[in-house]
Amino acid sequence: MTTNPNPDAPYRNTPSASQNSGWVTGLALFAGVVMLVNGILDIFQGIVAVIDNDLIVTTPNYVFRFDVTSWGWVHIVIGALVVVAGAGVLRGALWGRIAGIVLASVSAISAFMWLPYYPVWNIIVIALDVFVIWALCVYRDDDRAF
Repeated sequence: MTTNPNPDAPYRNTPSASQNSGWVTGLALFAGVVMLVNGILDIFQGIVAVIDNDLIVTTPNYVFRFDVTSWGWVHIVIGALVVVAGAGVLRGALWGRIAGIVLASVSAISAFMWLPYYPVWNIIVIALDVFVIWALCVYRDDDRAF
């Protein structure tokens, strides 16, 4: 049995600040999957808004009133970009994580602007986007210290 000569120093088998625990890696993987699903659902939501404006109930007194068809195209574009970034996150690419943070922020803002049309769903999307941002910010490359 060996003793640690310096009791204040961490043991060698504990991860350093630049290494990820299993939880962090799993959460980053889950964030990539959430991005894929959220992006695909955003694309479908945009397609519905583009094809049939009457399916979406509009609120007349909302501060951010936009044409539903144009918001549909915005959701299609954001959703497609989120899917691509989610695929990058699942592949472990740094660009995927950076794009994921930026696009999850944009997705949360667009969900806030789209709030009166689908209130419960958009609150869920905002919460998932905040989780994705957190999970991608916590993840670090093992060989790179920021």
